[in-house]
Amino acid sequence: MSPKYGHLSQSRASTRVSLRWLPGPPFENTETLVLMVGEWYVDLRVDKESGALGWAIAGQYLLKDTNPRRIVLTHTIDSHGNFNVSDPCLFIPLPDGCDLETGAMPRPDMPGNPVTEYEETTLAFTTLKSQLHGMLESDDNDPAHDSHQGTKIFLARIEGRYLALQQICIHNKGQSGDPDKIIGGEVSAKSEVFVDGHWRVKHVEARSC
Repeated sequence: MSPKYGHLSQSRASTRVSLRWLPGPPFENTETLVLMVGEWYVDLRVDKESGALGWAIAGQYLLKDTNPRRIVLTHTIDSHGNFNVSDPCLFIPLPDGCDLETGAMPRPDMPGNPVTEYEETTLAFTTLKSQLHGMLESDDNDPAHDSHQGTKIFLARIEGRYLALQQICIHNKGQSGDPDKIIGGEVSAKSEVFVDGHWRVKHVEARSC
């Protein structure tokens, strides 16, 4: 496992307030937890009604421009199977303390997953009071074969919140400089919260894409 480092000011826990698929109205149907340490993040979204896994993603959070702020989010783990596909997203700070993210991405609730413009509002939790934060990422394999199967793991903790994501992936080596094609397999997710001196499980699940 490779540790990921970040200063306290670069680490934050946040939740989603609403999602809007343009031109429709905003809504919120998930309980979302995002933990970010330095340039790395893990993101778990659980359906509020069923408790089922809605989306699990993890990767890098790369700042491309500062004015306006544009971010590229890589997908090393993705329960929807959209790996390493990310255009720069515009992030706008709102007067109420939320961040508004705008961009376009495949819409998983529609047949054919059409790429659709969206607006996503997120809110960071209160300012961190300690340096209890960190993230681990499993090391990548460097096989000699053109195709291989591996397991990718991200473990993250910020204060009293812990999140672990794991996915089995098949890598097919790209030809003539093309990127590798990744096929996503089973995804496992576990989130815990520290309450009254004990870690308590909030969500645990394993399922196929």
